[in-house]
Amino acid sequence: MELMTSLTGEEEKVILVGHSMGGVGISAAMEKFAEKVAVAVFVAAMMPAPHPGVSYSVTKEECLKQMDFVDSQFSFHDGPENPPTSVLFGPKAMSTKLYQLSPPEDLTLGMMLIRPCPLFNDAETEAEIALTSEKYGSVPRAYVVCEADEIIKPHLQRWMIENNPTDDVKPISSADHMAMFSKPHELCTYLLELASEYA
Repeated sequence: MELMTSLTGEEEKVILVGHSMGGVGISAAMEKFAEKVAVAVFVAAMMPAPHPGVSYSVTKEECLKQMDFVDSQFSFHDGPENPPTSVLFGPKAMSTKLYQLSPPEDLTLGMMLIRPCPLFNDAETEAEIALTSEKYGSVPRAYVVCEADEIIKPHLQRWMIENNPTDDVKPISSADHMAMFSKPHELCTYLLELASEYA
């Protein structure tokens, strides 16, 4: 958000790209700084909408319900009676659900660098992701569908698009959840196309 705040010129606009849970972050930035965003690109990402049927809570619940976490470990920092606060993907989840089509060296590096992923179950996040049609809805959006994603499965990605239509949809066949590793050329090509169209 610091970068967005620092943009002062009327002509200064950015292209936001959010992957996976990063869709939550760019959605918050779109709401807060709509006039500074040329286009927002969701890459196999959570894409909440400014209406109740696909709100942040509903989208998050739908994603978590359909994910197969295999050997991942959940943390309950707010107590075991409350929803989990983060997940640490296990080796089997990473090799069969996240990086299954990515080069082995990227999987190895990912396993070395893995950290707990926050699940944003707190009231503060809920308030920050309160989206409106006037702001969030005014920003052009594109969605890159990763057709072989085993975490946010293609039918769930399409469900978000159908319930919160985007200006562009770019499918990448044989892209696992980590499209930047499994299909880097295709992803970069799409990002360049979107940049030339919207910037």
